[in-house]
Amino acid sequence: MLNVKKDNEEIKIKGSKFMYGWIFLSLIGGIAACIFLITHGLKFDSKYSLFYLGGGIMCMPFFVYITLWHLPALIPGKILLTIVQGETCTIKSKKGSVLIKNIRNINLIRNPLNLINDIVIETFDNKKVKIRTYNLLDDLDYEVMVDKYMYPYMTENARKVWDRKVNLDLLLKEVKYERQEQKVD
Repeated sequence: MLNVKKDNEEIKIKGSKFMYGWIFLSLIGGIAACIFLITHGLKFDSKYSLFYLGGGIMCMPFFVYITLWHLPALIPGKILLTIVQGETCTIKSKKGSVLIKNIRNINLIRNPLNLINDIVIETFDNKKVKIRTYNLLDDLDYEVMVDKYMYPYMTENARKVWDRKVNLDLLLKEVKYERQEQKVD
């Protein structure tokens, strides 16, 4: 479920509380499992002790690496991005701000280096802005966010590109979201 806080014309997008819990449990659980495997492997009281030790030692660096990348996500109340509606219609993040009318294409792309989803915004100025989501936004939450808060302010070409990407039938079926026709000046 999308975690949205509205302040006048500002819409602050935060991560889903479910995803906060899921990420926390998976990272801490992975490290705890590796420590468990290493400690029981070092006891050498089973014929599988070498497998325990090897598996724990091989997986520990991966879980520590992923945990270090996700640490900024575990800050309570972290705001991923802010959408300012009204005359300016901008998207603000730590990386800067982008006019919604200047968006040519918007995607949710997984970074292969750290396995974190990034919102990649391509503008008509041939600039790319990456907004790190720390996997706190589900794919369907991302689609609802773009369709509900950005789509009405996009240019006609950007709307056509978005309409080719989004599956409104799936959004209606899974999250009960239906696009409302909005009139924007």
